[in-house]
Amino acid sequence: MKNRRARNGLWLLGFALTVGCAGRAGFPLMSQTAAEAAPKQLRERQLIVTLAAEAESHWPLFTRELSTDYGLRLVGEFPLSSIRVQCIVFEVPSGKPLDAVLDQLAVDPRVESVQLNQVFAGLGSVHTDPYAPMQHGAELIRADIAHGVSTGRGVRIAIVDTGVDKGHPDLRGQIMQVANFVENGERSFSQDLHGTAVAGIIAARADNDIGIFGIAPEAQILAGKACWYPAGDTQAVCSSWTLAKAIDFAIATSAQVVNLSLTGPVDRLLGRLIEAATGRGIVVVAAVAEPQAPGPGFPASMENVIAVGASDDKGRMPPPQWRANKDILKAPGFEILTTAPQDGYDFSSGSSVATAHVSGVIALLLEKQPHLGPTEIVGLLTAAGSASGNEIGMVDACNALAKLMQRPSC
Repeated sequence: MKNRRARNGLWLLGFALTVGCAGRAGFPLMSQTAAEAAPKQLRERQLIVTLAAEAESHWPLFTRELSTDYGLRLVGEFPLSSIRVQCIVFEVPSGKPLDAVLDQLAVDPRVESVQLNQVFAGLGSVHTDPYAPMQHGAELIRADIAHGVSTGRGVRIAIVDTGVDKGHPDLRGQIMQVANFVENGERSFSQDLHGTAVAGIIAARADNDIGIFGIAPEAQILAGKACWYPAGDTQAVCSSWTLAKAIDFAIATSAQVVNLSLTGPVDRLLGRLIEAATGRGIVVVAAVAEPQAPGPGFPASMENVIAVGASDDKGRMPPPQWRANKDILKAPGFEILTTAPQDGYDFSSGSSVATAHVSGVIALLLEKQPHLGPTEIVGLLTAAGSASGNEIGMVDACNALAKLMQRPSC
């Protein structure tokens, strides 16, 4: 296979800033001074090398040889069964030019591919207004009405994010499986804000006289922690390394939907995994960049990925500059009430929470028709939004179910 490489920085769109606000363009991996405090998957000067499946018997030899030949330190290795490769993570010593090592490895016949362990970083803000029993997002997309027909029963949704507070009263029993892919990440798994908020929007338990209800309150959540909060920071960061393992986990555990609230430039390894997922019929949903950005970002830009932007509480969103090149869906993303760690609730805004709404609505559809693909789902949601009088692309769960079941109303 022809070798390719990627060296652009990437970033994860966490709770995106509300429409009209600007965020930082990118975030570095942990510097050497912070290395001891950072998980090993998030440190500087790391390269991910893949070894081809047909060379499996030589993987241990190639790993030792590459480390010796290029003077690299082995810091991690893991298989990605869904794309049948072995990943080797090397750290390039500070005295060696990173670009030169990349160039040399890219043409080494033992190497299938090589890229930087790129950075993804959380963006946005969380509103800390007092608790209020209001879910205008669910009402705006008519999920509450749709629950008379479907609740997403049994649909498996993988949330690739930070950890999730699986003991939260509104999430207890909703999280079917958890996995941690960040060094020492299990310590803070249940304290993580972002993943807990996304899980609550998607699958908070309904009719239990507690808190809120989710868009798909009977879906089954698979929580894969790929993101981590640096000490003293409210913005989570992740890397190609952690995200690759988490997406591979989602594929291996038979997820039907993968929720990815992230955006950035193209990452070849993650792209291969997402293609493997969609090739197996898994629906991948991703957040888009701000409307002012030159493009929707990765992986929302991928052909078979459902891209989601955030609307305000009236369903409005400025048209993005790249609208002509990529169709997107809109969903509520302004001050959405959701679950927070330690049995709490809070308001959150941005395309991250909008993406969670769409993942929930997709679960409602998949309960009724498990074999729907991304193109069919986008067609249903776009047509349903238009039929309800909203702008094209605005999600309407009730109308989408009605169209799927060929009924006049849900």
